[in-house]
Amino acid sequence: MTVTAPQGFEAAGVAAGLKSTGKPDVAVVVNRGPRKVGAAVFTTNRAKANPILWSQQAIADRVVEAVVLNSGGANCFTGAFGFQTTHLTAEKAAELLDVSAGDVLVCSTGLIGTGDETFRSRVLDGVTQGVAALSADGGQAAAEAIMTTDTVPKTAVIARDGWTIGGMAKGAGMLAPGLATMLVVITTDADLEAIEADAALRRATHVSFDRLDSDGCMSTNDQVTLLANAASGVKPDLEDFTAALTELCRELAAKLQQDAEGASHDITIEVVGAATEDEAVEVGRSVARNNLFKAAVFGNDPNWGRVLAAIGTTGAQFDPYDVDVSMNGVRVCTAGGPDRPREEVDLTPRALHLLIDLKTGDATATILTNDLTHDYVHENSAYSS
Repeated sequence: MTVTAPQGFEAAGVAAGLKSTGKPDVAVVVNRGPRKVGAAVFTTNRAKANPILWSQQAIADRVVEAVVLNSGGANCFTGAFGFQTTHLTAEKAAELLDVSAGDVLVCSTGLIGTGDETFRSRVLDGVTQGVAALSADGGQAAAEAIMTTDTVPKTAVIARDGWTIGGMAKGAGMLAPGLATMLVVITTDADLEAIEADAALRRATHVSFDRLDSDGCMSTNDQVTLLANAASGVKPDLEDFTAALTELCRELAAKLQQDAEGASHDITIEVVGAATEDEAVEVGRSVARNNLFKAAVFGNDPNWGRVLAAIGTTGAQFDPYDVDVSMNGVRVCTAGGPDRPREEVDLTPRALHLLIDLKTGDATATILTNDLTHDYVHENSAYSS
């Protein structure tokens, strides 16, 4: 049931005509619980879509009654008209739910520049349909309605002693970090203070969604929202809740990685022996964004030289001639030179574990990415049609 697994939440997903396929394209998630705590993180792209501009204002009081999401159009770079569309979307939901428009967050995903009069009309109609269809079993429909180039809906549930967290996510491209990297809604019936929800969400996203780097392209519409309603009556230890939330976010991040556009390999880059965690992240991300390495993986070529070349562009502390590189358990490079024969590395499985040992300190970090394929190029060259 995803976002409706915790007590006190309802959701819906409906078809409003935004997608040419006729598939569901508007989702509504509503908090019916005794508390209306909200927290959110947003893209750090300076070019922000109208729903982001709206939601950043609305979340300021950390009260959220509902989230409205649409696929089939980003409503980004659509000017004052587009911001008014987002405002009207929140107002329509607020009117139907008898809440304040300032307590309704809005999310959009799709082609940038899409958001004309027809778009507005269909989104508002979708809100009306969505509110009418709200149910405690509507989580799966909502997860399907936010899909764009996704091939499958992405959901996760974590249950603990007396309380639950549920989540849904969309994203298959333009996955690069900036706190949030996609559209995600997470719900919980745990009893949290607003400051606790915010702190837990930021800690969880920092080591999950922020470590997913599919193609190095940061979106204009990314948002991760957490809703907490205390419907369980249980107030968990904050560390326990943060650990569970992190587990859920990592599960969703892995599902996003596995559905990356056109990918044939899921690449886990584990950096160990770094001087600091930030440097470990920098090294991992340098490899994740290296098209030569990603193309080599697509060709099942364990080209460790491209790994060393990538990390050499960073400012991290290491000796290039004292680095080890292993692929799927085979150490192909040691002390900056060849080790085991390349033929021992089997890259035909979808999963690739790349281990980089900088031998400088004790810090570690893991970055998730994927290979660069013909299908990725084709999908993104044909996307606007």
